[in-house]
Amino acid sequence: MLLTPAERKRFVVMGLDGLPASLASKLADKLPNLNRITGKNNSLTAELPELSPVNWTSFFTAQKPQNHGIYGFTSMDKTGYTLSINNFDQVLCPTIFDRLGDRGLVSKVINLPNTYPAKPLRGMLISGFVADSLEKAVYPPFLHGPLKESGFILEADTSRGLMEPEYLIDQVGRTLECRLNALEMLWNDLAWDFFVIVFTETDRLFHFLYPCFEDEKHPLHKLCMKFMLKWDKAIGQVLDKFEALPGPKKLISFADHGFTTLKTEVDLNTFLVQNGFLSYDRPPADQWDSSIISECSKAFALDPGRIYIHTSTDYERGKVSPVIAESIAADIAKALMKLEFNGQKVMESVQTGAEAYGAKAIGNPPDLICTAMPGFDLKAKFDRNEIFGFHGRTGTHTLRDAFFYSSDGSQAEFMHQTGQMVLDWFGCPLQECSRTKLNHY
Repeated sequence: MLLTPAERKRFVVMGLDGLPASLASKLADKLPNLNRITGKNNSLTAELPELSPVNWTSFFTAQKPQNHGIYGFTSMDKTGYTLSINNFDQVLCPTIFDRLGDRGLVSKVINLPNTYPAKPLRGMLISGFVADSLEKAVYPPFLHGPLKESGFILEADTSRGLMEPEYLIDQVGRTLECRLNALEMLWNDLAWDFFVIVFTETDRLFHFLYPCFEDEKHPLHKLCMKFMLKWDKAIGQVLDKFEALPGPKKLISFADHGFTTLKTEVDLNTFLVQNGFLSYDRPPADQWDSSIISECSKAFALDPGRIYIHTSTDYERGKVSPVIAESIAADIAKALMKLEFNGQKVMESVQTGAEAYGAKAIGNPPDLICTAMPGFDLKAKFDRNEIFGFHGRTGTHTLRDAFFYSSDGSQAEFMHQTGQMVLDWFGCPLQECSRTKLNHY
């Protein structure tokens, strides 16, 4: 039996990528629509590590990383030692869209990170980061035509970053307009039960311009706030549409992590080299050239704070016996916990994979996972000579202080619980994870 719009139960998610709850509170008096949802709930804590693909995947699977298999931006081939970018293909458990689809419920999704390449679902999907082909970023395929005709842009060009702030702000302004055009395209027929739209523009700006938003005396503050007024109007459009919906409804809005001013980047591979745990066969071709890892290496790092022991059982060139792997990991963790920058402790914690993710984590969990103190940005490059340094960015992610709001006052503590809220609203049980992802439609 078809339900009328007034009978249909609806859930709306508005993602505000990278927005710290503390900054939202600071800006709310200048941004009227943000003010409508700020200060009503406590902040979220991100899943480890505090990266977009990890945390947005935790949302759309309602699972922790150990159950969906995404631990960072990249994976390394254990035979050829080449890096590849993680995407939707590496998600190892069903999504909340699968679960809702099993109940005959329709989802419409705009700009959700780590859903590229787009997979079939009962509804419509426009993938977000790391999408680079519009044709592969949409489901059903017919969406490609109208989106291309409208000039839809998948991602802002951030290549000029801090050097050309006006260009950067113009770019994120263009993507914001594209998200709103897609909102009009997908929302207005109300032929859906679950709707997701993610605004990633704040994250893109905060990486390069974060102090400009916090400091009212910064010379770029007015320019940044001019953009934020446009962003605030976009929030208002979603909130107004939600409030106009008939029938039972719920909206949650949240960030995937917090943000703060950068103190310095911290390159873990350089740390491992300088402490005798990592060596290279030759100079790197670029910062991603993990193929230079030598057989003498005891460990290496992948973004942002993942460390893997170079064991003979797991890696083709590995020479470390599994018998001593735990001891090597303990030595690295001890050394990292002593690391300081200008007299400040760098690491909040260095946990083993088992401590952070349990003994039954799926995928390829790290042997060590590092959490930095606020302001330190962990990296894992292969072409740097210094542990500490600045490389064109002024802001960095934080584990805590992620924005969260719920229209009914309910509270999530961790990122994966936002997805559980969706399933609970529709009465869908959380399915046990497996190593194969289901695509039904």
